[in-house]
Amino acid sequence: MTPTYPLAAVAHQPELLFALSLLAVAPAIGGLLIRGDRGAAKSTAARGLAGLLPPGPDGVDAPFVNLPLGATEDRVVGTLDLDAALRGEARLKPGLLAQADGGLLYIDEVNLLPDHLVDVLLDAAALGVVRVQRDSLSAEAPARLALVGSMNPEEGGLRPQFLDRFGLCVDVSAPQQPAERAEIIRRRMAYEADPLAFAARWDAEQAALGGRLAAARLLLPAVTLSDPLLEAITALSSEAGVRSLRADLVLHRAARACAALEGRTEVVDADLRRVAPLVLNHRRDPRLPPPPSGSPSAEPPPPSLAPETRPPHAPPEVHPPDTSPPPAAGGPPPEDVFAPSAAGAPLALQAFTPGTRAAGETAALRSVPDPQATRLDVPATLRSMLGRGASVPVRDDFRAPVPPEEGGRRVLFVADASGSVGVSGRMGALKGALLDALAAQGGRDRVALVTFRGTGATTLLGWTTDAAEAEAAVRAAPTGGRTPLAHALLLAADLLAGVRGAELVLLTDGRANVPLSPGSDAWADALHAAEGLRGIPALVVDTEAGRVRLGRAAQLAGMLGARLQALEPA
Repeated sequence: MTPTYPLAAVAHQPELLFALSLLAVAPAIGGLLIRGDRGAAKSTAARGLAGLLPPGPDGVDAPFVNLPLGATEDRVVGTLDLDAALRGEARLKPGLLAQADGGLLYIDEVNLLPDHLVDVLLDAAALGVVRVQRDSLSAEAPARLALVGSMNPEEGGLRPQFLDRFGLCVDVSAPQQPAERAEIIRRRMAYEADPLAFAARWDAEQAALGGRLAAARLLLPAVTLSDPLLEAITALSSEAGVRSLRADLVLHRAARACAALEGRTEVVDADLRRVAPLVLNHRRDPRLPPPPSGSPSAEPPPPSLAPETRPPHAPPEVHPPDTSPPPAAGGPPPEDVFAPSAAGAPLALQAFTPGTRAAGETAALRSVPDPQATRLDVPATLRSMLGRGASVPVRDDFRAPVPPEEGGRRVLFVADASGSVGVSGRMGALKGALLDALAAQGGRDRVALVTFRGTGATTLLGWTTDAAEAEAAVRAAPTGGRTPLAHALLLAADLLAGVRGAELVLLTDGRANVPLSPGSDAWADALHAAEGLRGIPALVVDTEAGRVRLGRAAQLAGMLGARLQALEPA
């Protein structure tokens, strides 16, 4: 069997090794999210950590389970064993969560998983158990695991509520220094040429790292944190604008794990400063400015807690103070945050017809016992019968379907936040129109917001009914840069996939100038992307201004089969 690439051999990623070490010492931290570009050792490091987790009671190595992107909920959670159910027993047929018990569950491209699967995975990791319930039958299995997810931010983000559920988050990138890149390539080529010899070469370093983690796990229960530091934890979370108390709990657990890694039984201020960026950066309120220099979450970290990973006779490594890529020539494009202003007219959204079910809702989400039922939920009735070991149902087994409550509409707003909208002075009116439309939504309505500028599109707001969250996202949306219209339409298609009855509201002047691929035509790309959305109820709001108008918003509306409205009367 080919040995796994040793974690100790992962070079020039000290923050990633530190975050993985914290998770190995205290899985109760709640999982680790690794964000970064392709080829930044995300999956390699996660696989390497599994080999350093404590073995099972029978001495078998801790399992490493890789969750495939197309996995179904039954594959992840497990199903009830039908053979056992026929005998009146409730028994779980294990899924991937139960198989990862005592080890590590790795989810590559976690941001591309369906939301309900992400929710199930995070729940199981937090509770340490996976449960399957089908009406009167239920079963559970242990799922005490370390959860590691990775993602490339260029392929889309995670909704804020899911980001908060990950205890730690580390942003990684491939080193930019030529000497460091060369060392990484040398190690990888040596591993591919002879994995056994490479693993043997790193045995001592891997054993030292494993020993440090094992010692820290034993010490962790004895580590204490003083009241003054607890007050510092709450102050850090408040300053970062974090609403959830989960951040405070994770800071407490991570600081104790950090002290245990250092071999101490009392948390000191340096431990808190060391872990704060991993806990707070992905939870920080985006409307707040970055932390000032000198604050605990902005202070440069001390040397990595991982042991020295440079093998004997290797060339000396250089660690510059800042290995982040240099800014592009000329600096980033200018951007502004415009305040909303009065809109000319309300957006003409389609009328909502009561009785329309929300996306994903079926004819009946649950059933209830009803001996006098005139309509039966047949699967639930059969499960009740099998649960008591009978061959013929009686009235006590009858289950009547309960229709879901009527859902509201779904509206996806896609707003042009490029420099052309800002220069024309229309960004304030655009935000005002969005806020007016959001205020008109009912309590059951769900909205989402995508903005596009610079080189891509961003989901500023996932599907939500939280009016305050939606308003905050609109007010804080920055403006500036080019117009990647085609990118926004492709992202809209992804967000609308499988969402029945949703409406698309596109606010743009149509002046696309960022192609999907080098050499292609940006406007042709946008029309082609719009064609893929044809058939979805849509409204195009023309934000174009000035004497010379191209009329491209009208062309987009024609390609989408959408209604057209001007942002402001001419």
